[in-house]
Amino acid sequence: MTSPRPTGPTTPRATATAPVREPAKARAALGRYRVMAWVTGVMLLVLVVEIVLKYVVGAPDPVMRWIGWVPFAHGWIYVVYLVTVLDLWSKMRWGFGRLVAMVLAGVVPVMSFVVERRVHAEAEARLPAA
Repeated sequence: MTSPRPTGPTTPRATATAPVREPAKARAALGRYRVMAWVTGVMLLVLVVEIVLKYVVGAPDPVMRWIGWVPFAHGWIYVVYLVTVLDLWSKMRWGFGRLVAMVLAGVVPVMSFVVERRVHAEAEARLPAA
């Protein structure tokens, strides 16, 4: 015979209410994340302009030589952004959904600015005053 299922949560999870273990390191990670979110967002907008120039406008070859580096630069900047996302996410002990939103913010134009603002507000609310 099986026992009835409990109605409430039975196992502790790392949620938004889980305490931050090292606030100083989390605050430093938040600063790095904010910088990389803005750099990634700006580079993504530059990438969109490059794509429009290349495929929609049909910019001539000399112009494309000047901006051909943009996809490579954005790719490497995104990798650094991912490292900062994982660092902040692990230090703040957020859930998996927050990680997915932060990762996707680096590939959807303008989303990095919106997510950065929300992440910063929530992190500041959870971190003790310095």
